[in-house]
Amino acid sequence: GDWGVCDPAEPRNRRSRASVLLRGADGRALLVDTGPDLRDQLLAQRIDRFDAILYTHAHADHIAGLDEVRGINRIIDRPLPVYGTPSVLAEVENRFSYAFRPWSPPGFYRPVVVPHIVHAGQTIDVAGLRLTLFEQIHGRTLSLGLRCGNIAYSTDVVELPSEALAALEGVETWLVDCFQRSAAHSAHAWLDRVLEWRSRIGPRRVILTHMGTDMDWAWMAENLPQGVEAAYDGLRVAFR
Repeated sequence: GDWGVCDPAEPRNRRSRASVLLRGADGRALLVDTGPDLRDQLLAQRIDRFDAILYTHAHADHIAGLDEVRGINRIIDRPLPVYGTPSVLAEVENRFSYAFRPWSPPGFYRPVVVPHIVHAGQTIDVAGLRLTLFEQIHGRTLSLGLRCGNIAYSTDVVELPSEALAALEGVETWLVDCFQRSAAHSAHAWLDRVLEWRSRIGPRRVILTHMGTDMDWAWMAENLPQGVEAAYDGLRVAFR
């Protein structure tokens, strides 16, 4: 593939699609997005169950792995609740209509999900977690950002409306889209923009995600300012 300036010999440059799993104190977990790498991600991290799914938006790199959810259905022996905005759930259902059909036990030969509509600006309780959702601009479409206690996740974002900035106020750890180093992008944040947001929001720790081929691990380790770091597959972050 095209590695750009990234060193293919550095394991942390081998990045799968952006996704996070949030696990609460009671052990229940929420998966954010089901990208096409989902099966490999779950196996690599030895994740054999989660309790709900939240979609940030309906681009293929965030939904195309939904079929792999059937393995989780089999383990937990029930349909999975899936959360998203009306337009996002409609698009996911359009592509994976069979996953939205009612379940007839026994067994799961296909994924089975139950849709739950949410909206930006809401605070919702899912899988033992309290989430505040906020709208982000992602080029010609929108995405959902989320905050859970002292941590927030903003994938696929190029502009943050005032409501999003308000939702992020006081956050301590922020995982945020940073597609490239310096050149502006129409749909994704770049490093200078992330650093500008950081100065406004003031998180103690910023973790870059959804990085492109000019975001080399060694370069980032040497050049990112203190308090800013790059994510890698399998990264674990404590939150409260």
